[in-house]
Amino acid sequence: MASIKLILRTNQKDQTGHSPLYIRIIKDRKTKFITAGVKLKESEWDELKQKVKKNHPNSARMNANLSQKIADAEGQVADMERKVKTVSIKKLKEAIKGKEVPNFFTYSRKHCERIKGNVSISTYKTYGVYLDKFEKWVGTTDVYFDDITVSLLMDYLAHMSNKLNNGNTTQRYSIMILAIMFKEAIKEEIIPDYMYPFNKLKLKKDASKRQFLKKEQFEAIGSFKLKENTKACIYRDMFIFSIYAGGLRFSDVLEIQHKHFNEEERRIKKVIRKTGRVHQFKIGQLALDIIHKYKNKKTTPDDFIFPVVTNKDLFFSNEEFRYTFSESINKAANFQIKRIAKKLEITTNVSFHISRHTFATNALNNGMRIEHVSKLMDHNDISTTQIYAKIINEELDNAVDKYIH
Repeated sequence: MASIKLILRTNQKDQTGHSPLYIRIIKDRKTKFITAGVKLKESEWDELKQKVKKNHPNSARMNANLSQKIADAEGQVADMERKVKTVSIKKLKEAIKGKEVPNFFTYSRKHCERIKGNVSISTYKTYGVYLDKFEKWVGTTDVYFDDITVSLLMDYLAHMSNKLNNGNTTQRYSIMILAIMFKEAIKEEIIPDYMYPFNKLKLKKDASKRQFLKKEQFEAIGSFKLKENTKACIYRDMFIFSIYAGGLRFSDVLEIQHKHFNEEERRIKKVIRKTGRVHQFKIGQLALDIIHKYKNKKTTPDDFIFPVVTNKDLFFSNEEFRYTFSESINKAANFQIKRIAKKLEITTNVSFHISRHTFATNALNNGMRIEHVSKLMDHNDISTTQIYAKIINEELDNAVDKYIH
C-alpha cells in the first residue's frame, strides 16, 4: 500500500523565503513527488497537522483545496492498486497528476523540432546531443519536469565528473541545455517557475586560457615544405590565411569566394557565418599572396578561393549538408595542422581556431590599437578582445620576471 503525504520542500526555497509544497508518494521504499501548486513560508505550514496555518491570508481556501487534492490522490492510488496488484510508483504518480506536469523529454524534443528552422544546425544538434546524454544517464524517457530536482542534478554532475571524466566546461554545457528547456517551458506557462532547480547549483568554471602561436612558430608552419595542391597544403594555407586575414573562422575561410574579394582595394567583404553580419576589412600582402596562389585564368567570381568544396549548389542549398561537410573538413584540417606542428616540435595544442587567437595576439604585439583588433575580429564587445590584451600583459610580466632581476 502506498502512503501519501504533503511535504514542504525547504531545500527549494526561493529568494522570498517561499518553498514549494509537494505531494509525496512512497511505495515499496521508493519515493516520488508531485507538485501541489502551492508555495509557502516555513512559518505558514503545519507539518504535523498537514495544514496551512491561519497566519496565511488564504489558509481556509488553500486547506480545502489541498484536502481535495489528497483525497483525489488517495482515490487514484486505491483504484490503481485494486486493478493492478503490481502497479509501480511511476504509474501511481502518472495516475495522480494526470497531465498537470509534462514529460521533460517529450517537451524538450518537441521544442527542439519547433525551433529547428530558427537556430543554426550546430545549435540544434548540440541540444540533441546533451539531451541524449542526460537520457542515457537517467536510463528512461519517463521523466517529468518535477522529477528533475537539485539532488538529481547533483548526482548527474557527480556522474559526469567521476565516471565520464568531463571537465567543468562540458559539465556546464550539459546542465545549461537542461536549464534552457526549463526556461522555455516556464516562458510558455507549461510549468511554474518554482520548478526551476538550477539556481541552487554551483557550476565550476575552467580558467579561460587562449592559446596562440608566436610569430616564429606560425611562420615556420607557413614555410613548411608540402606538395602543392594536396589537401595538407590547402589546409595549411587556409590556416595561415586566417592568421593574416583578421582571424577569420574556419567556416568563413572555407566558403570565401573570389567575389568576396575586391582586388583593387585589397578588401574582403562577406556575411560572417556565426553572426550573420556583413563584415569587411583590408588584407595584407601575405594574405593576398595566398589568394593569388589559388587564382588562375579559369577562375570565376563564384569559385571558392580554396578548392575544398566540391558540390557548391548542395553546399549552399542544404544547411545540414553544409554543417556536416564543414565539420568533417574542419577535423581533417586540424589533423594536418597538428601533424605539421608536431614535426616542427611545436608543443602548443594547435587547431584551426588557434589562428584566430594568433591573429589577435600578433596584431596587439605589433602595436595595433585594441579597438581596431576588435573591429577586424567582428567582436560584439571590446571586452572579448581585452582577453587577448591580458595575454600580452602576462607575456610581458613573464619576460620581466625572466630577464630583469
